[in-house]
Amino acid sequence: MFTPEEYSLLDFGGGRKLERFGPYILDRPCVEAESDALSEYELWSESKAQFVRSAADRGAWSPSHALPASWTIAYPAPGASSETALRFELKATDFGHVGLFPEQATNWDWLVQRLGTCQSSPRKLLNLFAYTGGSTLVAAAAGAEVVHVDGAENTVAWARRNAELSGLTDAPIRWIVEDVRKFVGREKRRGNRYDGIILDPPSYGHGPKREVWKLSDHLDPLLRSCADLLRGASKPFILLSCHTARLDIGQLRHYLEDSVEQLPYGELVAEQLVLETRSRRRLPSGIVARWSVD
Repeated sequence: MFTPEEYSLLDFGGGRKLERFGPYILDRPCVEAESDALSEYELWSESKAQFVRSAADRGAWSPSHALPASWTIAYPAPGASSETALRFELKATDFGHVGLFPEQATNWDWLVQRLGTCQSSPRKLLNLFAYTGGSTLVAAAAGAEVVHVDGAENTVAWARRNAELSGLTDAPIRWIVEDVRKFVGREKRRGNRYDGIILDPPSYGHGPKREVWKLSDHLDPLLRSCADLLRGASKPFILLSCHTARLDIGQLRHYLEDSVEQLPYGELVAEQLVLETRSRRRLPSGIVARWSVD
């Protein structure tokens, strides 16, 4: 997990959350906090910048020049020393994101533990909708070969900068800018195989050639294709996380159960992802389903 100096959820309520990202405290919208009341009132005055929505998925930071063009925070990957911690470049985007979803740290810990049980060498992973590369870097630092796929060229470039910051420039990572569904279909036709697959699909999105992604239409066939890419692996796994408001834990579990029904029997755990304040208040922050064969 992140150290409190690198990332902390300080408070939430009234449809907003207050977080520390390194030296900066940020105030951002949060749908999951709409029914909660604030707890640490005095902390909100320490906010460096507030994100204000002007449209459904866009907005602006205020004050407009309160944050630098970029800054970095560190993640002490399990088993790594402070000198070899992963580092992530953060930026204040027009979407209110900063380039990192801290709730994924729970999945990263699971991923490292899972890779430690795999006997195949090298362990080959496919990371789809891979964003700025958190899971890619954690897996590569644990010794895996990773194919990193995202449809946005600027996001893949961001992930590559994170790899450089983390001392993983020469790690066995393939950086692919392509529509996820097209890439997976081509891998099937080529007969390529993987030991594990990681996915964090959005509700909606577009590939580099404006290919449409709609989770409600495309997740099920994509997962079935992913299962085909795992055939023959000794200890395959799928790590599937999602932040789609209309999708609940039971539905996500059902998607994954159906997709792996032709593979060897494995354990499937589906649960809420959460962020926790120092006073142990828990903020729901997406859901995850993890399937693995031991």
